[in-house]
This record gives sequence, structure tokens and C-alpha cells, in this order.
Amino acid sequence: MSDEDQYLLFKDFLYEANTTDLSYVVSEIVKLCAKKAVNQFGARFIPAFYFANFLLSYLGNGLVLLIIYKYEKLCTVTNIFLLNLVLSNLLFAGSLPFWATYHLSEWIFGMALCKLVSSAYFIGFYSSILFLTLMTFDRYLAVVHAVAATKSRKKAYAIIASVVVWCVSIVASLKELVLQNVGQNQLNGLTCEESGYSTITMERWRLVSYYQQFLVFFLLPLFMVMYCYISITVRILSTRMKEKCRAIKLIFVIIFTFFICWTPYNIVILLRAIQISRPSEGDDHCSFEDSLDYALYVTRNIAYLYCCISPMFYTFLGKKFQSHFRKLIAKKIPCLKRHMSLSSQSTKSTSRTAHEY
Repeated sequence: MSDEDQYLLFKDFLYEANTTDLSYVVSEIVKLCAKKAVNQFGARFIPAFYFANFLLSYLGNGLVLLIIYKYEKLCTVTNIFLLNLVLSNLLFAGSLPFWATYHLSEWIFGMALCKLVSSAYFIGFYSSILFLTLMTFDRYLAVVHAVAATKSRKKAYAIIASVVVWCVSIVASLKELVLQNVGQNQLNGLTCEESGYSTITMERWRLVSYYQQFLVFFLLPLFMVMYCYISITVRILSTRMKEKCRAIKLIFVIIFTFFICWTPYNIVILLRAIQISRPSEGDDHCSFEDSLDYALYVTRNIAYLYCCISPMFYTFLGKKFQSHFRKLIAKKIPCLKRHMSLSSQSTKSTSRTAHEY
């Protein structure tokens, strides 16, 4: 078809679509921001970081899973929560190679995997945050309300709480299953992105996602983690525990790391939500948008890295898992056995808190 024929077809289409309400037509210049530099940065930065996160997650979480299988029993509340945390991290990390490949070229995995990988990505991400919060709350019950918690902290309680977390995470991720579609882009080839509805509808859904992330999966867990660990610290200070200083230091490290890893990412999420709600039209609009995109790439991967290493962080700070790890290493590498202390000293310390940490 020649250029002239294409022009005539386009002209006929315009004449056929002359029912447009002219009151909705706005004769303004819409300034589009070029994303070439940002996209090139993402193409270089994201794949390497995603593959690194994937390897770290499967090595670390796999090690925790092996220790649980060999030395622990799934009859305790802590181990049930820890197992679910490991599974959520493995689910999340399992989606990262797909996204890394996508950023390197285009989406080559089809429509079904576009929806499934997107859903798995967010289900694992959300459930990981909730299980970290749930484990913190469980420690709070075990330390601050030890007597009352003895009756309630049963296996059934852990299973029900875990099912609730998975259900909440799945519901929060349903949007990805519905809106993610494979499309064709002249610049980037096949894409796996949210599409299928009007721009206004997509922006509203994006706002829902941003505020959901900030309020439900950041502020609420952050307040709960801080309240629980502050209460645990007060409880420890009121006892004569021999390892008081060590436990308080570990509590500080946990809160500080959680805050440092999660706060920058969620501040960027909040700024993006504000940007969508109140779009600016000045000359610095594109530079501000590019800055947010760069910040999102960096802060998001820091938050994802914390998700991947959190089981190791929460388990290997404890004496019990350190002992299990030494036994495992000594068994697999006999030449290191004489360099490790494998005393049969009981892992039970003078208090429940020392045992947990």
C-alpha cells in the first residue's frame, strides 16, 4: 500500500469518526519526556542486580531450608513462620530471572507467563513483608506475654496465621493477574505491562498500588516492628538476663536494617503517587520524573535484596541456627571440624529472649 493510499484511508477514518464531542478536545501541547537515558540505565543495572538477588536468595534460603529439614521440626510456631518466609522469598526470587531477561531484550515468554510471573513476583514480595512482621509479633508475644502466649502459640495458630498472610498477599496481587498483558512496542519489542484499559483507569489502579504498598506493606509493618521490638527491649531491660546487651544490640540492628532498606523505596513510591495525583507541567517536570525513575531502580533493588537475605538475617543471628550451621559445615567439610567448636552445650539460655536471638 502506497503512502497516498494510507493517507486516504486515514482521512476516511477521520470523517467516519466525526461524532466526537468537541467540548472534550483540548488544543494544548502535551510534553512527552524522553526516557532513553533512564531505560539504558535500567537495562544495564537491573539484569545484573536481579540475577545477583536470585543467586543470593536461592543459596541463602536454600541453606535455611536445609537446616530446617535436617535439624528442626515443624511443630513450633517459629519454624512454621520461618518456613513460610523462606517459601515466599523463593517464590519472589524465582520471578527475577524472567524480569532480568525482559530488561535485557523483550518479553519472550508469552501471555500466560506474563500474568503468572507478575503475580508470583508480587505475591512473594508482599507475603515476605507480612511474614517478617508476623515473626516479629510472635517474638513479642513469646517475650512480653510469655505466660498468656503459652496457651495461644500453638501449631494451629501458626497455620491459620500463615494461611491469612498468603490470602492477603494473593488478593493484593490480583491486579497483576488481570491487568498484565503482552503488547507490541516499536522501540522495545514485546512488552509485559499493565494495559487494556484507558489511561485514566490505569493511573487510578497505579495509585491504588502505590498507596497500598506504602500504607499496608510499609507503614503498618514498620509501626508493628518498632512497637514490638521496643516492648521486647523494655522487657529485657527489666530482667537480669546475662546476655542483655547482646540481645538489645541485635534488636537495634534488626530495626535499623529494616528501616534503612525499606524507607527510601517507599518514599519514592509515595512521591510517584503524588506525581500522578498532581502532575506538574513546568520545565523541570521531565528532570524530576527521570530522577524518580533512577531512584526507584536503586531503592527498589535494595528493598528486594533485604527480602532475599532476611531468613539468613533472622536465623543466623540466633545461637541455635549458628550451631546447626557449624554442624552442617563440619559434616560436609570434615577438615574444618577441628577448627570449629561443636560442644554439646545446650542452646537453651537463661531466658526465652536469648534463645530467640
